[in-house]
Amino acid sequence: MSPTLNDGDWLIVSWFDSALPVVVGNRLLGKMVVIEREERPGVFLVKRLQKIHAGKFWVQGDNSESSDSRTWGPLSANEIVGRVLLRYRRSKTVSG
Repeated sequence: MSPTLNDGDWLIVSWFDSALPVVVGNRLLGKMVVIEREERPGVFLVKRLQKIHAGKFWVQGDNSESSDSRTWGPLSANEIVGRVLLRYRRSKTVSG
């Protein structure tokens, strides 16, 4: 599968004020979310929320080779810090 995001894409993100409640998370299934893993503070990743089980969140990248819950396991609610609202793909200019 080709990636949803490409170099140079701009994102509009809605940042969460506190830990994501499970009830809100259910509305985000299949949507792109921004995560900040506890082991890597300050590093933000965009993944797709796949499922929620027992208050844990499973995320996967659209690229099958990406690092995600298949590698790390499920995430806690406080590691999901935002939701991608819009992606803007800038057109490539053709020189010549």
